[in-house]
Amino acid sequence: MSRAPAPPRDRRETGEIFSPGFALFADMLLVGLLTSLACLPVVTVPAAFCAASATLRESVGTGTQIRIGAYAGHLRAHLSAGSLAAGLAVPLLAVVLLVDSALVRGALPGAPAMAPALALLTLGCATVGLRATALPAPHRPSAREALLRSAADPRGTLLLGSAVLLAALLTWSMPLLTPLLPGPVAFAATVVDLRVMTPRRQN
Repeated sequence: MSRAPAPPRDRRETGEIFSPGFALFADMLLVGLLTSLACLPVVTVPAAFCAASATLRESVGTGTQIRIGAYAGHLRAHLSAGSLAAGLAVPLLAVVLLVDSALVRGALPGAPAMAPALALLTLGCATVGLRATALPAPHRPSAREALLRSAADPRGTLLLGSAVLLAALLTWSMPLLTPLLPGPVAFAATVVDLRVMTPRRQN
């Protein structure tokens, strides 16, 4: 009897979550590094995370390992005047947070209450922004759509917010891990969106 041909090494078998060698983990690390490099110009942050989510979504759908060329193609597709304009909000938000943090540290009335409010605002903006970048094609990143999805799926929003908080804590405690963290964060945003889009099985 002739043996069935072995599956290609770059594909996962049906129903297999982790391929040999923990390829999924390696995929996230690769996406994290590529996203960190793509974020260096700062204004490219939205396009970089859109490309990360699209690359991970494609990998999950086809079962193939992630290639640098695939990420580069998605990045080129998401680089536009609109995404670059949205990227200007990143340094602007950073400046606002620095100014507000300086005011909170001052002897101003209500400063103790402003500190947690500022942290929650930052966490909320990051979570909604990630949900915007995880929107599947043909959707373009949209703050309105991300807000609607966040409100319609509070559990998923809470899970994604927890992932963002964990990434922030890891950045603070182990800065050397920072270049790798965009991958798991983008993966979390993608999984949360796929969780909503995938219909529940009937028992």
